[in-house]
Order: sequence, then structure tokens, then C-alpha cells
Amino acid sequence: MERLVTGVPYFRPNISEEEIALVESSLRSGWLTSGPRVAEFEAAFAAQVGAKYAVALNSCTAALHLALLAHEIAPGDEVIVPTLTFAATAEVVLAVGGVPVLVDCRPDTLAMDFDAVRLAITPRTRAVMPMHYGGSAADMTSAMAIKAENPQIAIIEDAAHAFPASHELGRIGSIGDSTCFSFYANKTMTTGEGGMLTTDDSKICDHVRRLSLHGLSRNAWSRFETSSSWDYDIVEAGWKYNMTDAAASLGLGQLGRAQELAESRRQIALAYDEAFSAVPGVTPRSAGEISANACHLYVVRVDPSICATDRTGLIETLADRDIGTSVHYRPLHMHSYYAKTRGYQPEDYPVAAQQFEQIVSLPIFPGMTDSEVEAVVKNVTDAVTGRG
Repeated sequence: MERLVTGVPYFRPNISEEEIALVESSLRSGWLTSGPRVAEFEAAFAAQVGAKYAVALNSCTAALHLALLAHEIAPGDEVIVPTLTFAATAEVVLAVGGVPVLVDCRPDTLAMDFDAVRLAITPRTRAVMPMHYGGSAADMTSAMAIKAENPQIAIIEDAAHAFPASHELGRIGSIGDSTCFSFYANKTMTTGEGGMLTTDDSKICDHVRRLSLHGLSRNAWSRFETSSSWDYDIVEAGWKYNMTDAAASLGLGQLGRAQELAESRRQIALAYDEAFSAVPGVTPRSAGEISANACHLYVVRVDPSICATDRTGLIETLADRDIGTSVHYRPLHMHSYYAKTRGYQPEDYPVAAQQFEQIVSLPIFPGMTDSEVEAVVKNVTDAVTGRG
């Protein structure tokens, strides 16, 4: 059989001419750091997710870090995080001197297992960090029930995958104590690099904003206005985590197209769902109601007892045909750092360990053509059935 060779990247940016013009106008304004476009972006994003306040930052990692500090997570405090997540979710806990307490994932959604969360709570638990895996909401009903029972526990959401996503309790960004979003290049909307923290607590907002600019008493924008005083005070140690106006300009353009970009992802996910329903041994993860899902990732499991190849073999076959893939993620407890420092074994979190061996993320991005979707489906199908 003639081998189908076609190039489909794992991700391709979707930037409009309007967004390029917005960035250009920002650069021509002479305002290159945090300024009026950042303020506009913050207000628009807060309104979009239904939060009272938003602080634009240079990454989701920065947002998570400052959220922990603003919620006064101190050395020795325990923060419960999923083992199936990106490095940043736990690294920021270590950065503030806290103790990341890992929990397993659910086998259907791959999101944090809140039955495991309840068992992990101790008198030292000060925060729970649900991660909205793949763009579908974690079990926020359970998260907020835990908060109601334990008011001292902050719910800090890692929503790097989850704009625009929603839950029966509301839009992601309006439910927990603080929510942290990513605008990295391959996310559902982008500023190149960037992030956002949303909250309904004005004190958290003010604290995060202050920490994002070296702990200064006044922000950079007002300090350099012609009508403002030069004077400022450092009221606490902080960092340089602010967003630039150029990045915010791109964000404003992407935000204006958010529903269009999300709908494109959802249609691709639906096409994949239909196609893979007829392929034995290839099972998409359960992602809930499509209209509530940001569809950042499209993850399938490859069962080697049924398929002609395993996950690694599929990735290699697709790479040979110029089709990009990724894996989200190697569980934290299976990384050498955590194994060495905490003594973890793969079997300590058996669901995540088992799922890791089978999961692969397929291309999904706005502007992906029907022929590209068909090429991915055909090549996956050929590989797992042994036809190609």
C-alpha cells in the first residue's frame, strides 16, 4: 500500500492581521512596558470570565507563584496538586517553601481525583490546586465543598488549559479563590508569553499586582505619567512578572476572537470523536460537554493489547509521516527530581502511571483544515490497525 506522507504540525499559531495591527499601534505609541493596553486587557479579560479583578503577568507560572504568596502559603505549608500536570504546578509550591502533596488522577478525565484530595488533607493543608486538564473543568463542585468545610484552604486553580471553559458553578476564572491562566504560544489564546490571575478579592488582586513589580507601592504606569510624582516605596520583596503593552495588544485581539477560536477547536474535537469511535483500541479521554470545554488538548489512549502498536510506536510512526504529537504529561512522581527527593515509585499513583503509558496528544488548533484532520485520523488508524 502506498504510504501516506503529509505534514501536520502539532500546533500552528492563528494570528490575524487585526492583531498584528494592534501590536504595531502599541509599539508606535511609545509605551513599551505595562501601560494602558495592559489595563484594558485586564478589564476585558475579567469581564469575559466573570471575575471582579484580573492582573496580567508574564506567565501562568508567575500567576501561580504570586497566588500562593498572596494567599500567604508559608514554608512547611502543604499544597495538594495533581501528579498528572506540568512542572510549574508543583514547582511554585517549592518556590515558596511549601510542600507539594501529590494526588492521583481520574482514569476517565485525567483530572485531579477529589476522593484522593480528601484523603490527603491534613492540619497543614493550606491550598488545593485543581488543574483543568486539557481544557475541561475539574470537579469544582468537590473543590468548593472542601473549601466550605475547610475555610482555611485556598482553592487556586491552574487554568493554563482552560480559557474559555465553564462549569456548572460558573465560568472558569470566577469560581475559586484565585485562577491562573496561560497565554503561551500554543494555548487557546496567546500573547506569545503571558498569563493572567483572576480573583474576586481586592486584597489578593492588590497584593499580586504589587508583587509583580518588585513590591513597589505604585505601579510603573502611574509612576512615569507626566502628572505623577517620581516617588515610590518598596513595601515588600517582589519580582518582575508584569506583562508588556505589546503582549496585551495581541491579547486584546485574541480575546475578541475567543469564541471563534474555541469553536474551531470544538469542531475538530467532534470530528476526532466521531472518527475514533470506529477505531478499536483508541479511546479519547472523557472531556465532558463540548460547549463547556476549551479543547486545548485532544488526548487519546492507545491500548497495546488491542492495537498493532503501543503509544510510543504510534508517536514514532506519526513523526515519520511529519505529523506532530505530544504527551501531557509524564506524571510528576515519575520525574527523577521527585523520585530522588521524595522517594516516589511509579506505583505510588497507579492511575496516572498506567494512563501515562497510553496517552498521546494529537494536533488540534484553530485553522486546522479538514484535510489535516483527515490525515491525522487516517495515519493514526493505519498505525494502530497495522494497515500502514
